Amino acid sequence: AVLAGAIIMMGLTWLNARLGAGGARTIASLSVQRMGEADASRRHAETVRSLGMEGRVNDRWIDIDTRYIAAQHHYSALAGILSTASRIFRQFLQSAVLTVGALLVIRGEATGGIIFASSILASRALAPVDQAIAHWRSFGAARDAWTRLNGLLATLPVRTKTTALPAPCMELCCEQVHIGPPSLPVATVHDISFRLTAGDGIGIIGPSGSGKSTLVRAIAGIWPPKEGTIRLDGASIDQWNADELGRHIGYMPQEAQLLDGTIAQNIGRFDPRASDEDIVAAARAAGAHDLILRLPQGYDTSLGRNGHALSGGQRQRISLARALLRDPFLLILDEPNAHLDNEGESALIHAIRMARARGAIVVVVAHRPVVMNALGHALYMEDGMMRDFGTRNDVLSRTLFTNRPPGAPAPAPMRVAASA
Repeated sequence: AVLAGAIIMMGLTWLNARLGAGGARTIASLSVQRMGEADASRRHAETVRSLGMEGRVNDRWIDIDTRYIAAQHHYSALAGILSTASRIFRQFLQSAVLTVGALLVIRGEATGGIIFASSILASRALAPVDQAIAHWRSFGAARDAWTRLNGLLATLPVRTKTTALPAPCMELCCEQVHIGPPSLPVATVHDISFRLTAGDGIGIIGPSGSGKSTLVRAIAGIWPPKEGTIRLDGASIDQWNADELGRHIGYMPQEAQLLDGTIAQNIGRFDPRASDEDIVAAARAAGAHDLILRLPQGYDTSLGRNGHALSGGQRQRISLARALLRDPFLLILDEPNAHLDNEGESALIHAIRMARARGAIVVVVAHRPVVMNALGHALYMEDGMMRDFGTRNDVLSRTLFTNRPPGAPAPAPMRVAASA
């Protein structure tokens, strides 16, 4: 009887877990949406307030919060009913054991001690079941977390121990490269091939959504190619240890992503081996040294979360300094002048020219033509394909006329200085 009761209790627990599993996922999803909406509202508070969107944004959050609370109430009530049923059945089972024992004593088929013995044995027998029931939800949560973690790790490239390679100093080569986000099974950028040697600079141009940022993410080693190979000095990117490769690459993303710390820590990439001389030299190379000194605490100014205390242009100048730390061989800049004023653009162009002069390869995603003055090559992309590649002046002259709307007047000649 006790064994049958234990099986029934486990069945009730399984039913509770089965019905609650979907609810737990729903609640977790709504919780993420709820937190994400609140975080987005906080980050974009100025835009929301200035455009009179506070009420609508608040209504969006209330809608998500209402669904979250309703789901939590529904599944908590369901879990409570099944848990109560399980406890009632356990009490009924123990009472049944005592009743059977009492009947046996009344009939003279057992002594009085059998009642207490059977009650203790039933309690001991059901104790493991009680423990399993009590921790069933924790076990389910751990299993779901394990599944999510494995899914996340499966999207990351496997890092294996690699032989240390000498610092690159000669060339960058893309060989029929097809690239896409790791979360997608198909490539969004196709068949990219070009070769650059030390001292070369290339501007990647094209309309929005053509795949320019996707390409530079692959060149920086962030997204592995789905097909083809990207090589530095003949060695494919995956032959390099990630930390070692990072020392030879200066990457400036489209959005200046600064971490919570001081300006010096961010420029030094939080590397304890980065000396003050290295940090100041990088800031000078980016033309940001005087800008930093004008801040209240200079290089020791705390940036807070993502550097929101600074303007967009200041964040980009510091991000450029971080990319230039220790004179990397490969400098990759994704729209580096998006928020810069004339002074900042002049500093950027000077930094690119100085990097090329010391033998670095510079790859720039450019929307504004002024930065092309410091580059010798251009690559035009459209719809995820490389449509043109060659010297800067040749590519610009072809794309300026080929891609204007029918009937539109010819553009004024672009003043582009000769490449260094």
